[in-house]
Amino acid sequence: MADDNRTDISAEQNGRERALTDKVLASFADTPDPRLRELLTGLTEHLHAFIREVRLTEDEWTTAIEFLTEVGHITDDRRQEFILLSDVFGASMQTVTVNNEAIAGETESTVFGPFFVDDAPAIESGGDISQGAPGQACWVEGTVTDIAGDPVANARIEVWEADDDGFYDVQYSDGRVAARGHLFSDDNGKFAFWGLTPTPYPIPFDGPVGRMLDAAGRSPMRASHLHFMVAAEGKRTLITHIFVRGDELLERDSVFGVKDSLVKDFVEQPAGTPAPDGRDLGENTWSRVEFDIVLAPDRRANDAGAQPTVPSSAVQASLPN
Repeated sequence: MADDNRTDISAEQNGRERALTDKVLASFADTPDPRLRELLTGLTEHLHAFIREVRLTEDEWTTAIEFLTEVGHITDDRRQEFILLSDVFGASMQTVTVNNEAIAGETESTVFGPFFVDDAPAIESGGDISQGAPGQACWVEGTVTDIAGDPVANARIEVWEADDDGFYDVQYSDGRVAARGHLFSDDNGKFAFWGLTPTPYPIPFDGPVGRMLDAAGRSPMRASHLHFMVAAEGKRTLITHIFVRGDELLERDSVFGVKDSLVKDFVEQPAGTPAPDGRDLGENTWSRVEFDIVLAPDRRANDAGAQPTVPSSAVQASLPN
């Protein structure tokens, strides 16, 4: 918060600025909904504090308004520049962190991303989600358990990723469905599937957010990753990625989504190495990774029959991230 007793401006100026903040706060005092009142007053206090702390100029205010206007103009049903803006400031990741209480032993969450779709094809255990998407084949396997170590059977596991060209299927205009799917853990909590070895790609940087990153000397690149969403009855729905150990972008992922516990060894297999399921990979190299998933209990559930929910942002199937 701004210091109302700062010495670099006069007491009279401090008083005028504080009086304005108090007047705006008072205007929200009778907001009927308590949570809305908390949000509006908190935003007002912090926004006014920022303006006072940095001594925002009128030209800078105008530039900020023009920037936000452009963010709005470029946003449509296929591109959500405001989510992109939230991502690069770490606001998306901080919201994830606040809303996923740390429980010892559980797999950590990270940003949802905008490329999930709710009708991904079903595959059997050991099936292939790539559906012809370009990239190196990758065998992914693991076990779903609860925090006590007991297997979680019939957990729904959604997986999706970009192809080797750095695009998700929904970014193409031909209606393809590739590099995504869903499967279920077996009675012992085990799952396995073929996907693609993740590769890095840039968030869209041809708009105002991209220009802001460039002005700040920041890269638009995302570290290589594979998306997971795992849901099971009585468990908190897990939204996460796994990342490739050794990727030079791990320390500077543009949306701050990397967590150390989610960095995994994607071990490249030489050409001719037998595949776990006997698949014929010819003379191609491939990789394999193990990802054991630990689901936290859903403390919001009122009873054992409560159903897991999908974030509302899932309906935005083709927004940039």
